[in-house]
Amino acid sequence: MKRKNRWIVSIGVLIITIWMGIGIYCSAQEKVLEVGVFAGSNWDVANANSYVIIDKAIEKFESTHPNVKVHYYSGIRREDYSEWFSRKLLMGEEPDVYMVLGEDFNQFAEIGIMKDLGPLMEADESFNQEAYYSTTLQAGQYRGRQYALPYETVPYLMFVNKSLLTREGLSVPSNHWTWNDLYTISERVTRDTDGDGLLDQFGSYNYGWKEAVYSNDAELFNEEGSQSYLNDEKITEAIRFTTGLAALNENQKVTKDDFDGGNVAFMPLTFAEYRTYKTYPYKIKKYTQFQWDCITMPAGSAGENRSAVNTLVMGISNSTDKEELAWEFLKLLTYDEEIQMDIFRYSQAVSVLKNVTESEEVAAILQEDMEKDEKIIDNKLLGEVVENGVVTARFPKYSEALAMADSEVNRIISAGDNIDNSLRILQRQLNQYLRQ
Repeated sequence: MKRKNRWIVSIGVLIITIWMGIGIYCSAQEKVLEVGVFAGSNWDVANANSYVIIDKAIEKFESTHPNVKVHYYSGIRREDYSEWFSRKLLMGEEPDVYMVLGEDFNQFAEIGIMKDLGPLMEADESFNQEAYYSTTLQAGQYRGRQYALPYETVPYLMFVNKSLLTREGLSVPSNHWTWNDLYTISERVTRDTDGDGLLDQFGSYNYGWKEAVYSNDAELFNEEGSQSYLNDEKITEAIRFTTGLAALNENQKVTKDDFDGGNVAFMPLTFAEYRTYKTYPYKIKKYTQFQWDCITMPAGSAGENRSAVNTLVMGISNSTDKEELAWEFLKLLTYDEEIQMDIFRYSQAVSVLKNVTESEEVAAILQEDMEKDEKIIDNKLLGEVVENGVVTARFPKYSEALAMADSEVNRIISAGDNIDNSLRILQRQLNQYLRQ
């Protein structure tokens, strides 16, 4: 009997040992995919749902990838994300897949911490880059290589104070309006309404020379970042136009408060701002004292109704040892239509996929939070604005060079300096800086 009990105990110990071995083996096989994301919106608007999309994507990914866990650190604010990522990079612990801020992309691509996705894209027969808007795909390119895929995007639009225009006997311009239309309307509405000798109603706020350049088919720099085109005729024309537009204000500074108070006809803003402040509850807090809408940017004489398009992209670490998993998860976030549809449900941005943004389902989503008498921008037009948008240059010194140009051009406009001579000098200075 004792011998039998010992035999039973031995069998039990053996079974437990086997199960422990299996558990240890399975645990050893489990892989953790690290993902770098930040909390909140990339577009300077409130967003309480910043983790909903990533959590849904993780759930979907883990359900089809046994023994894989996807992990991310929550609570990292956008303004702290670059510093957090830099610390991870220095420690050799950068995430396998991560969001790349616009201000970091050029540097990341230049120093080689992002994987060239070209080979992965070409080897994946289920992947078709034509599904993306070309401008969003371009946002992840550097020196002819694709280092990141687009996650979400926002174009710039022109905010129109419909109440002010109606009061002045004017209609909202069409989506094919021009600089001449903007100037004519601004000249008509800019005036002193209370008779105190000071202007208190204005045509535009925050519409600057760069917006005019983008809509006049002009480029500020060459692709390599070795040459500026500030003295190009199209750019000169854009700066002359914005100088004339600013002169209508008779040296009075137009402020955001003027616009918020309903005293300005036009102001550029992102689609994210448009969607946020067009719907409850932010509409109540922001623009309830006048009716407003959005249209395209006015076209220059040599250009079209184009505006800047900003895209949040995601890349893969060049040092990852989980390349295949990283690619599959990156593709899920940026290429899966179900996940991309959630961009419209839980973000204020636009999906980077044509089939999603221009779908009837998105048209219904955009209209959900609107009041009955309000109509949000047509999603087909939204797709056109994104596809025809302007993507800023990609080279290491771009941010600094643009800041130099912006500061000096604004000074030229304010001071009333000779535009041609000033731009020739500025172009030489920029070229010298770029070639150092």
